[in-house]
Amino acid sequence: MIKDHRPYYMKKLYYRLQDMYVNHLIKPQFTSLGKGHQFIRPWNMEVIGEPIVVGKHAYMMGEQGNKIKLVIWSANEDFGKITIGDYCLVSPGVRITSAHEIRLGNNCMLAKGAYITDADWHGIYDRVESIGDTAPVILEDNVWIGDSAIVCKGVTIGENSIIGAGSIVTHDIPPNSIAVGNPAKVVKELDPTLQFTKRQKMFENPKQLAMNMDSFDKHFLKGNTTLGWLRSILFPRKGD
Repeated sequence: MIKDHRPYYMKKLYYRLQDMYVNHLIKPQFTSLGKGHQFIRPWNMEVIGEPIVVGKHAYMMGEQGNKIKLVIWSANEDFGKITIGDYCLVSPGVRITSAHEIRLGNNCMLAKGAYITDADWHGIYDRVESIGDTAPVILEDNVWIGDSAIVCKGVTIGENSIIGAGSIVTHDIPPNSIAVGNPAKVVKELDPTLQFTKRQKMFENPKQLAMNMDSFDKHFLKGNTTLGWLRSILFPRKGD
């Protein structure tokens, strides 16, 4: 559907149902989940194992066929941990799988289909070995992982750095860098003297942000009716 035909009250009800789903079925699966979180289509999300800690104002967006998967699977009870900092964005299809430790700093952004893992998941010579070699992964503050990029075990990505779409990161990336390719290599250095506008700026005034989003919905859903919404589902027309 090109246009959202739902009336305003229907979209507000949809938001409430999402919140109920998160609070009842998703939130209990986290070891800790910070305030101000927003999950879009949370039924397209899997949280398996513990500890999984997520900071405040997390934004996670699943979609049909592109589930978000946060998974801990370790044979050693002292290993396996996922920590996601404040103000982080997790897009559809993101997978984070840990047998050792994966830590994301604040303001990190993971684009659609990104994959982060701290293990090989099979032995190189012993293919029956279920986890293989492991090493922690660290994304420092304000790191941006591009569409379908892969971050492998033992990697640290420095503050503010960007990983290009489809890249495979097998070695550390320094701060303030843009890295692309397979294996990912630095192709550009960012100017650390310039100011970075981070995701946390969006949440400096949460009440105002909520009011702005509500005004946005009212504007773009103006004139929508229940009958019109039902018609668009039962008898769709070109342009719906």
